[in-house]
Amino acid sequence: MRSLKALFTVLLALVAAVTVSTSAQAADGKYVALGDSYAVAPGTRTYDDPNAECRRGPLAYPRLWAAQHPSVAFVEASCSGATTADVISTQIPQLTADTTLVTLQVGGNDVGFVDVLANCILTIDDRDCVNGVELAKQAAHAYLSPALAQTYAAVRAKAPNARVVVIGYPRLYTIRGNCGIFGLSDTERSAMNSAADTLASIMSARAAEAGFTFLDARPVFDPHTLCSGGTPWVTSLEWDKINESYHPNTAGHRDGYLAALKSLVG
Repeated sequence: MRSLKALFTVLLALVAAVTVSTSAQAADGKYVALGDSYAVAPGTRTYDDPNAECRRGPLAYPRLWAAQHPSVAFVEASCSGATTADVISTQIPQLTADTTLVTLQVGGNDVGFVDVLANCILTIDDRDCVNGVELAKQAAHAYLSPALAQTYAAVRAKAPNARVVVIGYPRLYTIRGNCGIFGLSDTERSAMNSAADTLASIMSARAAEAGFTFLDARPVFDPHTLCSGGTPWVTSLEWDKINESYHPNTAGHRDGYLAALKSLVG
């Protein structure tokens, strides 16, 4: 009888040890992805549900990072079309005190960047495109900058111990590249690139103030922008798929954003 009790005690100890080990493995951290269409699937053409509003899919960089770190709990809060107000109201509430990693990519929709792109695509006069971009850049300084500061403060309040990586947007074009004379002019392409530069400047400054890391996508993507001559990492204009245009493609997520994120956080 004593032998049976001793054996039972040993078995209980082993079960407890396995349970603790499994729990520890499952609690290697918690990663929450926040953001807009650049943090989900537009451009990859692979969706969980192509009719879903958020347009999430398995080939976006947050999903790829989570798949390579299966012991880290993962929450995908990002949603196509999100603004800073949307992130504050619907995404940040999904953060918890035990969150260890946050990626945050938002800001383009706050300044109407999609409308700016559409205007540059549709207008005949370069000046109309340039004027539209300049208005968006003014809005970025006047409205986006304080909105980002508010958003970053809200992230820190909900996830006080997390490492937060603010993900930037790439430039779209190589100027005087190999695209030839068709499509947008280099004046329009330069204007669109300058919008990405303005966003990067504001995002990096607000991120530094919040104590966050800024991942600058411009040097990562520059060798692979449109007209670069390299393998493009962003989708070009497609009239029948406007909502796929000017987003990171599968290579952009995998070889661009994912690789850069891993270089920062492992």
